[in-house]
Amino acid sequence: MNEDPRIRRLQFRAWHRGIKEADLAVGGFFDRYHAGWGEEELDWFERFIEEQDADIMAWALGTLPLPDEWGGPMWDKFAKMDFVEIGKK
Repeated sequence: MNEDPRIRRLQFRAWHRGIKEADLAVGGFFDRYHAGWGEEELDWFERFIEEQDADIMAWALGTLPLPDEWGGPMWDKFAKMDFVEIGKK
């Protein structure tokens, strides 16, 4: 468990979004990449998770245009969605 309260708080918020799809997307993104983030990336993510789940998912799926403020390397990683694991039943 990470001892940094900021990291613990961000991880909790990333995985407790309100809808399962956003939990998997935002939480999965955090888990995959946060270890390599510096202050700038953590600040971006902290602002990003304040957005509505429906907007985040629509941007990721391309059904809504991505606002300019989110574009860049962090979004490029998020938009790949290669960190979302979908189980089979």
